[in-house]
Amino acid sequence: MKTVRIALCQINPSVGDLDGNVKKIIGFIEKAGEYYPDIVAFPELAVTGYPPEDLLLNPQFIRDTHAALKEIQVSTGDAVVITGFVDRTDDIYNAAAVLNNGQLIDVYQKMYLPNYSVFDEFRYFQAGSRYTVYEMEDFLFGVTICEDIWYEGGPSSVQALGGAELIVNINASPYNIGKTAFRKKMLATRAYDNSVIIAYLNTVGGQDELVFDGQSFIVDQNGEIIAEGKQFEEDVIIADLDLDAVFIKRLHDPRRRQQVFDLPLQGVEKITISRKRGSQEGKKRVSVSLPAGVPAVEEEVYKALVLGTRDYVHKNGFVNVCIGLSGGIDSALVATVAVDAVGAHNVTGVFMPSQYTSPESGEDMHELVRNLGIRLIEIPIASIFEAYTETLARSFEKMAADITEENLQARIRGNLLMALSNKFGWLVLTTGNKSEMSVGYATLYGDMAGGFAIIKDVSKTLVYRLCRWKNLKEGRVVIPERVLTKPPTAELKPDQKDTDTLPPYEVLDPILKQYIEEDKSFDEIAALNPDCQVENTKRIIRMVDFSEYKRRQSPPGIKITSRAFGRDRRFPITNKYRQF
Repeated sequence: MKTVRIALCQINPSVGDLDGNVKKIIGFIEKAGEYYPDIVAFPELAVTGYPPEDLLLNPQFIRDTHAALKEIQVSTGDAVVITGFVDRTDDIYNAAAVLNNGQLIDVYQKMYLPNYSVFDEFRYFQAGSRYTVYEMEDFLFGVTICEDIWYEGGPSSVQALGGAELIVNINASPYNIGKTAFRKKMLATRAYDNSVIIAYLNTVGGQDELVFDGQSFIVDQNGEIIAEGKQFEEDVIIADLDLDAVFIKRLHDPRRRQQVFDLPLQGVEKITISRKRGSQEGKKRVSVSLPAGVPAVEEEVYKALVLGTRDYVHKNGFVNVCIGLSGGIDSALVATVAVDAVGAHNVTGVFMPSQYTSPESGEDMHELVRNLGIRLIEIPIASIFEAYTETLARSFEKMAADITEENLQARIRGNLLMALSNKFGWLVLTTGNKSEMSVGYATLYGDMAGGFAIIKDVSKTLVYRLCRWKNLKEGRVVIPERVLTKPPTAELKPDQKDTDTLPPYEVLDPILKQYIEEDKSFDEIAALNPDCQVENTKRIIRMVDFSEYKRRQSPPGIKITSRAFGRDRRFPITNKYRQF
């Protein structure tokens, strides 16, 4: 049997940590080397981390990146090593280095540069234009980078027609709900249509708002997944690929004989690598296992939140975090995620009751703290609030109390959390969810004050689902039952409920999804939501539009949907357009 052994190294690099990334890559080369692979691959821009953004505008950073690649190059042994880096010739390129025995064999430059959603690659990179395949003994393979594989008839199709039996596609593809299934379907189609094995390698880890989920996989020439890596964890996926099966499928696919005439005029350059493919005799046997099933959405999102939080905290040099606990569901979820991300001993809850805080909220908060095993600080704010109102009494003379006094309480709490952050070096985790952030049901410099917004892209209804899932997963009560069942409230005035200001979240969240994530028009949204009065639907859309100035000042938060606020959804603050 004609085979090749590949090792996909699904690593978690850090943007800008060239020394750390080099050390990690060399360590994984050695780890994979225990299995004597023919090819060892690393993700897109593994040397720099992804996305390096405006670091790429610094010439010294580019020079240092090349020096880092040299360190990796001299550490390569018998296997062919593929790693993402920034190439510089006449311009800079998102590129993959092909290395072997201390030599730089070739550089592949990414051809399709994404410039949508969270991607800005046209801002930085020139597009490549050279098609290459690499010949190792009697075996041909191609290398592509992320977006290249998403285009039918793109570089991978050209390489397959040029003889490549394997395409190694290295990626830094961020997570969002539903993307995994879409990737697999698309790559299965590419592999089947081109009669080629595709090894899809994705990076893993958190980078600011983005979470990369890993879950690399190999799909054979029939479109079947034959190996798969872990989700949200570093991993090495090692597999022996049957090249005879590729040849046999091509013999039975007459389309290829016609498609060869469609090759680009410049053709496909063949580069020979002197290394012989290793014999399977005497090698460690490889046992490939596939996941038992597709995880529930709740499990997938929860893991994304944990990884995104852990990496944001640790990669930015923090150890401890603090959270304002209210006895409500949002702060309960944030605290629970924080414990799983950085450990209970590194999490402090801060309870800041006012005269409007119910006894039940205090009880629920204390139960949560016991269940999680975290430290608690209690700072009542009634006297501070009284001092504020007295100070403002002359300025507010003859004016009735309104939302101003409600927001004062939120700002007092934000002030206290930031004071603790300054004094002890803690990172403040905010607790606002996507539903609230969408309609501006949050206070600037109050509950929006902090360093990282874990659930900024998580709708209120999904918050409830995640909490229920967590309790079921643990087989015990982590988040108190009453937190899951009582009506949500900010408790900033007597008998306050969220529904005093907003429609029920079961009504609100679908409308927000349709408007923010799906770009549906008002007429479409009104037709899809007949249970919501037309005026209410208009009001929701107005609230979203008018709250952009608030969101622009909020801390970064983890992207888990197809359209998150911040670097993903870019909406003008100053904007006169109205749909109605």
